[in-house]
Amino acid sequence: MKKRIIWLSLALVAGQAGHAFAQGPADALRYSRLQFGGPARTLGIGGANVALGADFGNLTSNPAGLGMYQKSELHFTPGIGFGQSNASIDGSSSGAQEATKNSFHIASGGLVFTTRRPDDDQTTNWRAGSFALGFTRLADFNTASSYQGTINNNQSFLSRLQPEAGARGQAFFDDLDGQFDANDYETNLGLAYGAYLADIVRGRNGLDSAVVLRRQGSVLNQGETVTNSGSVSQFDLGYGASYRDRLYIGGALGIVNSKYTEVRVLTETDDDPNTYFNGLRSRSELTTRGTGINARLGLIYRATDKVRVGASVQTPTFTRLNDTYNENLTSDFSGQGTDRVPVDLPVGETTVNFPSNDYAYTLTSPFRANGGVAVTLGKYGFVTGDVEYVNYGQARLRNDSEDVNGDDYSFSAENSEIQARYQSAVNLRVGGEARFDIFRARLGFARYGDPYNEDAELGRAQNYYTGGLGIRQGNFFLDAAAVYTTFNQAYTPYSLPNNLQPYIKVDNNRFTTSVTAGITF
Repeated sequence: MKKRIIWLSLALVAGQAGHAFAQGPADALRYSRLQFGGPARTLGIGGANVALGADFGNLTSNPAGLGMYQKSELHFTPGIGFGQSNASIDGSSSGAQEATKNSFHIASGGLVFTTRRPDDDQTTNWRAGSFALGFTRLADFNTASSYQGTINNNQSFLSRLQPEAGARGQAFFDDLDGQFDANDYETNLGLAYGAYLADIVRGRNGLDSAVVLRRQGSVLNQGETVTNSGSVSQFDLGYGASYRDRLYIGGALGIVNSKYTEVRVLTETDDDPNTYFNGLRSRSELTTRGTGINARLGLIYRATDKVRVGASVQTPTFTRLNDTYNENLTSDFSGQGTDRVPVDLPVGETTVNFPSNDYAYTLTSPFRANGGVAVTLGKYGFVTGDVEYVNYGQARLRNDSEDVNGDDYSFSAENSEIQARYQSAVNLRVGGEARFDIFRARLGFARYGDPYNEDAELGRAQNYYTGGLGIRQGNFFLDAAAVYTTFNQAYTPYSLPNNLQPYIKVDNNRFTTSVTAGITF
């Protein structure tokens, strides 16, 4: 069965915690809000290399920097990430819970082939050129959060189905019974009906008259765990050339690969002895895989022997995405209570599932522009800074009717919401390196601006604090970097017609350490 995934009962308020339904604005932001990446040297200076040059990170930021290489290079960069979050329901610190998510990854790997004319060869003004190919990790989706707290029954997970319940026609009741009999559920209300969390009641005439939701106590305990994993990585081919060792020009082509997995488990329990309802558990899993393509052009100008200025632009990234979605709902009933229930109400747990669903669509992420300045301090090191502009509201979702799992859905409503929800943002990166003989020490900072139009007080900018050490010995180099990231999220786990849905705030931090080993030749 192929259809658009519209079952996810999650409404995003802020951050990257989820979406109102699959293939929505949060998907557009997730694959558009990238991070700086590259070997440990790049990471140690906060990714600020647009004007620096001779840095493998230039392959994804400003390929003109490849033209500044003096030798060929081969390197490999593994890394480890440690994530932690603190989440609370409705801003209550008493129910705050911590969660962790750790991961191993490959941050970068690449090869640069450099050719350079001897200084006494003046037959052309083009002095050098470098061809580079490699892999760079540009987004890290590994996060986890958990909250626990109390809510009123008019805030419950079941309450989101209230608009679908009530008096209905006989065809509606027959459809629910048909889903139950075939064990093939297509709607949220159908799934609740299959788990005995909704019931069809009869009127005085003996005919089906309405759908009612299972009675719950006045106060419920609610909790949720959210575990995300995956990344966006890019394989690049690029070339940079040096004109009179003053002007450097370069271009690159990027092949993007992404994978994102989100597992959510929401629970509600009821301690009221007057209800048969003990609790429910909703588990959903979304896996998105994508491949895309982009291109970038850049230049660096050596204004003086110490000062360099650089600029680059990257085309929008066109990505084909495929979602696989699974969801199940489990109910738990006791054998005692005073509320009205059907005679066949089971005691204990009952689990029902949506059929696994695949859906294909495309995303065009925004154009990006970078500018930078670098100042070299002779043999003592350098300082550098970048500015990046991205308009997140320019992202566009489209159908993929040529794919067997796609259709001709227009996405006009989702794209209008992307425009309304997101805005342009400026990302800042600064860094520096100090040199002591064969040793290197690095510091950096990056601040990626808030992409949201509203609720600026939530502080959804991402801050990166970086540092690193390195050694250069002959043709061998070894670098280490540490990146500490902080960012906030806020979301509602589902939407309610009364607008009283729980509000969850999540404070996140992540520490990543990477080591690069390489040789020049």
